[in-house]
Amino acid sequence: MVNRPIGYWVKRLDAALETHLDSTLARLRLSRRQWRVLNMLSSGPVTPVELADVLRPFTPANGGAAQQKDMAALVRRELVFLLDGRLTLTDAGWALHTEASRMVEASRRELTAGIGVDEYAMAVSVLERMTNNAERLALH
Repeated sequence: MVNRPIGYWVKRLDAALETHLDSTLARLRLSRRQWRVLNMLSSGPVTPVELADVLRPFTPANGGAAQQKDMAALVRRELVFLLDGRLTLTDAGWALHTEASRMVEASRRELTAGIGVDEYAMAVSVLERMTNNAERLALH
């Protein structure tokens, strides 16, 4: 398995992470997109355009409708509301974010077991540089 290219490992890791995160968040009746919204809003209110821009890398080309459906569900559950043109968390949204954060952090600790801080930082750094290179090359 050592001879597999990095793309193989990246895709396999991405699929495993998504499956694990889906399972973790399902206990709270949250989708990954909904978690990303709550997590983004935990840093402070944002406009819908700012939120869409941050979430764009996580939204498939045809995922706009799904994103709107997820936002509508968060509003219906009274977790998020719009005030003066900015989305913000309600008290219930903050409470759910806190609970979800604990679960996601515990999951991250399990997923990185046996990986040192320096190893993790190096892996992220390498993937970031490769991504930047690939995106730059894709433009040419």
